[in-house]
Amino acid sequence: MSDAFPTSKLPLADGDLLAAVDMGSNSFHMVVARYVLGQLRIVDRLRETVRMAEGLDRRGGLSPEVRQRALDCLARFGQRIRDIPPQRVRAIATNTVRRLAVPQAFLMPAEAALGHAIEVVAGREEARLIYLGVAHAQPSKPGELRLVIDIGGGSTECIIGSGFEAIERESLQVGCIATTRRFFENGKLSKKKWRDALTEVTAEFQQFAGTYRALGWDEALGSSGTNKAIGDICAAMKLTKGAVTAEALPVLRDRLLQADRIDAIELPGLSSERRPVIAGGVLILEAAFDALGLKRMAVSKAAMREGVLYDMLGRGGVDDPRDAAVAALMQRYGIDDGQARRVEATALRMFDQIAQAWQLDADDRLMLQRASRLHELGLAIAHSQYHVHGAYVVENSDIAGFSRQQQQFLAALVRTHRRGIPKSAFDALPDRLLSSARRLAALLRLAVLLHRAHEADPIPQLDARADGNTLTLGMSRRWIDMRPLVRADLEGEPQDMAGLGVVLKLEAV
Repeated sequence: MSDAFPTSKLPLADGDLLAAVDMGSNSFHMVVARYVLGQLRIVDRLRETVRMAEGLDRRGGLSPEVRQRALDCLARFGQRIRDIPPQRVRAIATNTVRRLAVPQAFLMPAEAALGHAIEVVAGREEARLIYLGVAHAQPSKPGELRLVIDIGGGSTECIIGSGFEAIERESLQVGCIATTRRFFENGKLSKKKWRDALTEVTAEFQQFAGTYRALGWDEALGSSGTNKAIGDICAAMKLTKGAVTAEALPVLRDRLLQADRIDAIELPGLSSERRPVIAGGVLILEAAFDALGLKRMAVSKAAMREGVLYDMLGRGGVDDPRDAAVAALMQRYGIDDGQARRVEATALRMFDQIAQAWQLDADDRLMLQRASRLHELGLAIAHSQYHVHGAYVVENSDIAGFSRQQQQFLAALVRTHRRGIPKSAFDALPDRLLSSARRLAALLRLAVLLHRAHEADPIPQLDARADGNTLTLGMSRRWIDMRPLVRADLEGEPQDMAGLGVVLKLEAV
């Protein structure tokens, strides 16, 4: 599929800087790297403890204090990367932002503070990026399987992979902050509370433990600050040399529970910054060891932020995970490959003619390309309202490489490629994406309309021009007259296109 649909790779020259921002539920991290001879060299790291998960209430609201803490941190990060071009910066928001009732209320000021767009990723996409970071930092032996566990502030990701490919990905709603707040809300510790909590958290892991244990792994690695802190404590207690083992973990836990309150926990090697959330982290790791039958877990020096950097290198090229994911969807839902090629070619033909006038960029071209491939996905469910079915699948599936906003963007294009344009079609998108989404939807609608008969013959004349919100399409009168169905559709299209804010003018010559 990748040969049939060539893409344009992100242009990088020696010396270029790239940056990844990881807005975790506990800490915000930023890593800046220089691209040198095809490799990444880290030149700067920034980390701040923000603890966003602390400010999340049960209704999906964020406390003003924590909100301001996050915005202040992003402003400081933004100062460091002010001069890096937007296409070389990726900022990723994770569990806490996923759980906000109105994410845009936070994301709009957050993007303004950072000076760059912020992507919200699903749990399984977060897992893929974590694995990618670990795999690049500590390459495995060929053919070996590796289990990676990342305990964040709001969620825990478990991945089995080989090489740079994540084979199994799971994301659980248990993190060191969330779990500490849930089971030790009043700050009190006891063995009974711990046993009850361990039973509940272990049950979360048992949902997929059978699948993971059947697949197996050759080594286990823990990433994130929580796992590193637990490894440091094991070393300081002289239980291990930095790894976490099935023998060391109960000893550490019993020592932790000698304190009757969280603020009284005293463990060798434990920082005061980590103390408020260490109980939840140890509890989660003990549950993971129990459910998965772990004996030993080494600690990785990499995490999601490094994975985001390496993911940026692959974007737009032959290693772009989004192309592989789209190809997999096409195969799974039996999409007509020939029709997808025709629609894509025509949509991109018009795009290239009006991109400059409509201020559309290479990323917009890629989104139009992928929407063209997926526009008939819903036919596998039912012909009636298939554009609605397809949009639902695109928006709600786990699609590797795509953020939530990108999936919502694609879903909006699929939803509006035919029939009337509902007023709510673009409601999920941030304001910065609305103009390009509506304009790409107009191009996709026209491409689908022109290929409604699924003809293999190319369209002989197709001249697109754009001026403001007006799109003018010039076509051969003879070609149109020979296709009365297309002609009828074109005659009604200006009225439908108005729902996109586009004025369509047709010229037959």
